[in-house]
Amino acid sequence: MRYLLALVLGVLVGAALVYFLFVGAPGGKPLPGAAVAAPDPAGDPPGTAVVELDEQFFNTLLGTVFKDLGEPTFRLASAARAAGEAQYVEAQGGCVNQVVVTPEGGGVQTGVRLENGLVLAPLAFKGSYALFGNCMNFSGTSQANIALRFAAEEQTLYGQINVETVNLAGMSPLFAGPVTAFVQNSLNQRVNPLVLMRGQQIGLNIPVQATGGTLKAQAKDIRAEVKDKALRLHITYDFTGAKGTPPS
Repeated sequence: MRYLLALVLGVLVGAALVYFLFVGAPGGKPLPGAAVAAPDPAGDPPGTAVVELDEQFFNTLLGTVFKDLGEPTFRLASAARAAGEAQYVEAQGGCVNQVVVTPEGGGVQTGVRLENGLVLAPLAFKGSYALFGNCMNFSGTSQANIALRFAAEEQTLYGQINVETVNLAGMSPLFAGPVTAFVQNSLNQRVNPLVLMRGQQIGLNIPVQATGGTLKAQAKDIRAEVKDKALRLHITYDFTGAKGTPPS
């Protein structure tokens, strides 16, 4: 019994060490804004505009990023943290510690799916990591969802990506656990928060020449729903008018 208890304790301690070494202590900087709620079943308040974005819009946007800007690359997060910020591992012996999001891989195409009331983001990736003196090249796929947050004071709509699963291709189980933890932690920490819309993309600033003034509108609330393969943003505005034409 004593040896059995020692074995169990060793496994638990080992698991905890692996978690804190490769994933890091729980925590992280708080994300801006408040979670975006669903539209009011009773209907939108006055001054609300509905903006609809479908899957084709998001996937065309991602395709342009891959074609014109290249594959997004993120360094892997280490366990060290300072003031709630993740620290990042530098290259060791020529081995670059990074995750690279690719257009497709492992039968998965990186993109956005709008279904079951959720914004889903299947991802394909590759990368490398210096582990126990070896440079581990890896590839795989993951499933993530994107939650929306709105910061009214910043007039910014944010996305929060949550990586749910990571599947590595053809990697030894000895290394798969630590690398999986690194990939998941790196994407969650490095990508967030996503800036989806801000400032002029949300607000309105319209000169009304006939009155010699300007109509302005700031978003005071944003609600969202996924319906019929589309993301619908219900943006409620505060309208104000100001005399005088703003400088061009």
